[in-house]
Amino acid sequence: MLRIGVLVSGGGTNLQALLDAQDAGKIRNGEIACVISSTPDAYALERAKRHGVGTRVVCWKEFAPDRKAFSAGILRVLQEERIDLVVYAGFMVILDELVSRAYPNRMMNVHPALIPSFCGKGFYGLHVHEAVLKSGVKLTGATVHFVNEVCDGGPIILQKAVPVM
Repeated sequence: MLRIGVLVSGGGTNLQALLDAQDAGKIRNGEIACVISSTPDAYALERAKRHGVGTRVVCWKEFAPDRKAFSAGILRVLQEERIDLVVYAGFMVILDELVSRAYPNRMMNVHPALIPSFCGKGFYGLHVHEAVLKSGVKLTGATVHFVNEVCDGGPIILQKAVPVM
């Protein structure tokens, strides 16, 4: 059974969807073993605790702007928790190659657009949806992709298009 580590930074609505899927038996061959937050006051930590999932905090503000040191801190926690698969769930910090090379094709993210459109630096959260609406495109969607050291640059696993309403 794979030990899944979920990286979060905020409220945890994506984490909640993962926890609900786990409770419903939709996650086969794995279990959410730890939730790791870049912010100590993330509500996602409370969601994890309510589900009996262990939590850890590696505070970005204690490392900023040293991305390499922060990445090393995250990697240390992932290794301490014996994590096999890493899932970004609203994680707002781009980790460097130290982590992605330790977890090749074992780190996943959901991006709220159809990569390669509306992705890369600055395209996260509501910024993506605002850019989609401003552009006038008729289709948008979501992309699940492997994470590497390039923002939204890893291989695409799955995409789903939806009309812009």
